[in-house]
Amino acid sequence: MENSTVSFYFNLTMFVNIGHYCYTAFLFCLLLYSFILSANLVIILVIFRERTLHKPMYIFIACLSVNSLCGSTGFFPRFLMDLLSDDHTISHVACFIQIYIIYSYGSYELTILGSMAYDRYVAVCHPLHYHRKITSKAVLKLAALAWIFPTISLSSCLYLSAWLPLCGNEIQKLFCANWNIVKLACVNTVVNNVVGMLATITTIFLPLFFVLYTYVRIVAVCWKSSAEFRGKVLQSCMPHVVSFVIYSITAFCDIALSRIDLEEINPFVAVIMSVEFVVIPPLLNPLVYGLKLPEIRKHILMMFS
Repeated sequence: MENSTVSFYFNLTMFVNIGHYCYTAFLFCLLLYSFILSANLVIILVIFRERTLHKPMYIFIACLSVNSLCGSTGFFPRFLMDLLSDDHTISHVACFIQIYIIYSYGSYELTILGSMAYDRYVAVCHPLHYHRKITSKAVLKLAALAWIFPTISLSSCLYLSAWLPLCGNEIQKLFCANWNIVKLACVNTVVNNVVGMLATITTIFLPLFFVLYTYVRIVAVCWKSSAEFRGKVLQSCMPHVVSFVIYSITAFCDIALSRIDLEEINPFVAVIMSVEFVVIPPLLNPLVYGLKLPEIRKHILMMFS
């Protein structure tokens, strides 16, 4: 074993000195965070207030907005402080709290999208059995499972990482990340890698393949149906597809960033790839659902008018 260094803080090394432009960046990010909070709160409030929107699809959309609020809040407050500070260190405890919040957001996002895919699959492929299968109790069970399984797997990963002896304290990101901490370990991390792989399979790949499977079945049904039916399916499923594609691309960029040498790419590109995972889905989800789904759009316009 190498000599481990006992450190009660981590240093986020991706921040660069941008001089007086830090105030412009701070104002822009503050407005961005305010918009994310406001837009997602409007979606939640509209769905909560309107009884006509107390349906499975809209309940899952509200869950997405709640998750977006949690994920962006786990990132932006600390990030805004770092923009105006010359010291980018974060305590050991605060770092793992941030990892838990952001990773929970990422895991819940995909499991909720998987639950939404199941709802759309039953609605399109088994419409006569929809009200029997997608009951209020079934929605509660799906929402609970979407939160419970990622929580268990994520807690296992973080518990193992928290007790690793480390030989450094520099994290090459704008926020704390579990894999970056594991790379600092002075001991063999096979157990961490195995548990992390199992957690990745259960919370990312299984929901991912399930979403792809449901849409293959939906496309097969639409292929044999009328143009009017395809139009209705497209209207109800397109926002979910857009959210799924956006999340998949941003998540892939974040995973790729942790596996490559940051010195070989442009620092600005590295910064964009680092933050888009926690910025773009919470920003675009309320716009996609609020503008695309006529029921939500109508009630939003009524509320503000």
